Amino acid sequence: LFFFSLQQDVIAGFLYAILILIVFHPVVDLIDNFNLTYKYAPLIIINFLFYRYLTTSSTTFVMAAIEKIEEQFGRLRIAKRSVLSEEPAYLLDIDISKPAQCESSRFVAVSCSNQSIRIYNRATLTFLREYSSRPGMLNGVRFAHTHESLVFSACTDGTVKCWDIRLATQKAVQIFSGYPSNVFISFDINCSDLIICAGTEKVEKDTFLVFWDARGDTNCVSKSKEPLGVYSESHNDDITRICFHPTKPGLVVSGSTDGLVNVFDINKDNEDDALISTCNSDSSVSFIGWSGKDYKQVYCMTHDEGFSWWDLAQLDTEEPITLLHVLDVREAVCIENDSLSYLVGGLYHEKADTLLLIGGTSTGSIHIISCGRDGLSVVGALRGGHAAAVRSFCWDVADESLLTGAEDAQLLLWKPGAAERSLAKKASLKTASAVQKRVRVHSTCLRSSKK
Repeated sequence: LFFFSLQQDVIAGFLYAILILIVFHPVVDLIDNFNLTYKYAPLIIINFLFYRYLTTSSTTFVMAAIEKIEEQFGRLRIAKRSVLSEEPAYLLDIDISKPAQCESSRFVAVSCSNQSIRIYNRATLTFLREYSSRPGMLNGVRFAHTHESLVFSACTDGTVKCWDIRLATQKAVQIFSGYPSNVFISFDINCSDLIICAGTEKVEKDTFLVFWDARGDTNCVSKSKEPLGVYSESHNDDITRICFHPTKPGLVVSGSTDGLVNVFDINKDNEDDALISTCNSDSSVSFIGWSGKDYKQVYCMTHDEGFSWWDLAQLDTEEPITLLHVLDVREAVCIENDSLSYLVGGLYHEKADTLLLIGGTSTGSIHIISCGRDGLSVVGALRGGHAAAVRSFCWDVADESLLTGAEDAQLLLWKPGAAERSLAKKASLKTASAVQKRVRVHSTCLRSSKK
């Protein structure tokens, strides 16, 4: 069989060589004459060879990066599993504390569907404490970048709250108050911990991005902090996502159910000047983030599992800023013996210079998808951990580990080469998650987008 296959290869190569000779034979003399007589021929040939070298090198780098990611995620195993709490809830958002210098994170914060924030020990996933803001519902969770003990969350009661996890009290050490009609459903804090921004639900005809000065005395709650100001003209529906730039504190991107993804420079004097770019995803935005070298790219996912990716570096050029637009990622990727049910979010892998999407199935499998200008490809899968849909994750660059939270109320820590004593999965909870309750059909009436 091997010999027969080898014969086929030889015959195919011979026929291919004959075809090339037939095509190029009439112009062989012209090419030889050009190479011998034209004075710029050597320069043209060198440029052609150099272009081929760059193309080959770029392709080789991309392939090497993908192989590295496949190997990295292929080594992840369950290291720890949280103990099921007395009041099980879906785990909707995860963040880890940012320690000084190169130390490992010590704490994990999780936003739950029972309107609470839970704090865990990062190494053992031991439950430490819980914060609530009932009857208001907490949305999202973020640790401060310069103080690993401070954790923030936005609340539907029109506030953003800050707790100090070193203290035994359940009371927030700082409260950032919005305006009377504000219902906050998204927020973020910039990389310098100086500015907080929160996004509101649409009330009548109004939606707002509200900003506060995050500096202040967190040792007492003498009074609430009032907003610095608002942006009110750039979105016309619920602002579902806000994400500050990882290294530039003045840049922030927002996403909405109106389908728009707006990038702002908040150092400008007014909203019109601050709006750098408006990109249209054509659907209700569920997730946004930054990617690329120097984080000059933004991307978003939509509630109907679409994906869009833009390059802001092309704003001042004639080149299109859209790198990739996929109407339905579930139909764009092929998974052997499985299928993609939904998208969870994305992360930019700095070492591999690759944007990754995280998706999953209703049975708890997790799929990792790499993004390129030529499309999407599945590079890994994590199975056997969760028993229900995964709703949140957090990638820890320091030790290349992954935290995942799901509708089975389980918080899992995946580490390279780890081994868990028991792999018994918990049964899926059957109550509706806060995320599912909030998702609704987006408005089809979208404003025209800028380049």
